[in-house]
Amino acid sequence: MMGAGKSSIGRRLAARLGVPFRDADSEIESAAGCTINEIFDRYGETAFRDGERKIISRLLALPPHVLATGGGAFIDQEIREGIAKTAISVWIEAPLELLVERVGRRNTRPLLRNGDPREILEKLLAVRNPVYAEADIHVESEDGPHGAQVERILNALIERGVVEEP
Repeated sequence: MMGAGKSSIGRRLAARLGVPFRDADSEIESAAGCTINEIFDRYGETAFRDGERKIISRLLALPPHVLATGGGAFIDQEIREGIAKTAISVWIEAPLELLVERVGRRNTRPLLRNGDPREILEKLLAVRNPVYAEADIHVESEDGPHGAQVERILNALIERGVVEEP
């Protein structure tokens, strides 16, 4: 979910693993030549999701890396199937209060622009959490530095035999 710490945790995890970090939203913006907000404004969410699907498919074909997807990407069945075939998925779950506090720091979330962010997040969580629960690994996000979450993910990857102890 937006605000859970995907990019921050992903960067730290990639550094620990010695692999590149990629952010799907940044890749989408680079390919489109504009921000995600501008994509939503000009073309709508459907066009954004189509582009997101293509970019993530391309990223999944690259050599091993840590990929942070947008909060809505894993909801897409095609993206979930692509991730299941080529990667290990991680659900970083954060409590509603923490999400509200984090997303309130910036006005860059197109899905939160038309209403009360708390109410929108509650509705999104109700729909998305059952789908997020399909992820291979589940860790809880907490306020403060993300070192503990990185360690939990790293330990889960070691337990699965995906990586060796660093």
